[in-house]
Amino acid sequence: MCSFFLFDMGANTFGTKFCLTTFGESHGEAVGGVIDGCPAGLLIDFNKIEEELRKRKTASTSISSQRKESDKVIFLSGIFDGKTTGTPIAFMVKNEDAKSSDYENVKNIYRPSHADYTYQQKYGLRDYRGGGRGSARTLLPCVVAGCLAKQILSSHNIEIRSFVTQIGEVKKDFFSHEEMQCILQKVKDERDTVGAAVRVEIDNVPTGIGEPHFRKLQAILAQAMFSINAVKGFEYGEGFNAASMRGSECNDTFFNDNGMIRTKTNHSGGIQGGISNGEKIYFNVAFKPIPTIMQPQQTVDVDGNEIVYDIEGRHDVCVAPRVLPIVEAMTAMAIVDFML
Repeated sequence: MCSFFLFDMGANTFGTKFCLTTFGESHGEAVGGVIDGCPAGLLIDFNKIEEELRKRKTASTSISSQRKESDKVIFLSGIFDGKTTGTPIAFMVKNEDAKSSDYENVKNIYRPSHADYTYQQKYGLRDYRGGGRGSARTLLPCVVAGCLAKQILSSHNIEIRSFVTQIGEVKKDFFSHEEMQCILQKVKDERDTVGAAVRVEIDNVPTGIGEPHFRKLQAILAQAMFSINAVKGFEYGEGFNAASMRGSECNDTFFNDNGMIRTKTNHSGGIQGGISNGEKIYFNVAFKPIPTIMQPQQTVDVDGNEIVYDIEGRHDVCVAPRVLPIVEAMTAMAIVDFML
């Protein structure tokens, strides 16, 4: 029984000027999107799109889901001779290796820390195959749109980069591929999952991006990050560390740098009053452990009966490093939306 008289699933669009509306489910025919507001004349680097999709691709390592998808993007409109026409850009990516049978044993139970229960209560039904609309695969269209956004930003010399700074209890400024694989393989061998933290840095954002009240730059960046599955925390600049500082420590004093107003420090994370100040923008994003673990767990079924279930299938150990292109994509769309 649905708790509310709400049977539609809204809020599938991100952005106001550069807008992406996504569609699709994990085990449906395809996932895809429609981009509206992309300027005409942008020469698309299709190789970059393929590269970004490769970074988030499944079956790329032993510790990621072994679902094998080609992730080939099919563009349906809005592009002619390799350039955007200014009209809506529709695209899709077919689901080729969905194994719905893996989820038959969970169709009548609520998996701990998944969206099964809340979806059922809100809509009165749910697609249990791979999490349906709640699957991380539905973020693939964001990578495609974000790559176009990054190409627009590149023409303004704006660069976005991200890197993993924490896996479980291990914190580092930078993880090598081998170090990350070693930690995650150990977690996988223990039939468990682990959380992670990601840092994002944006260079050369001009002063004046963002609005001072209900569309503060940091608020939209936070919205973009919390649109990503498994995100549990967001902080920019000093973030929660600012609570332990004094004003004499935290204030970013101004100085004249050869005719350009700069700040000597950047505790503000490049944003003051909700508006970019021209310094480097940086923020951190915390991700919870993936809730699907290869261990028996206690839960209830749709009738409220307490049960113990043990799931099998193809699942990731951690959102890192596959989440990095998604984080960068959402960041790029947030910045482009302001600049347009």
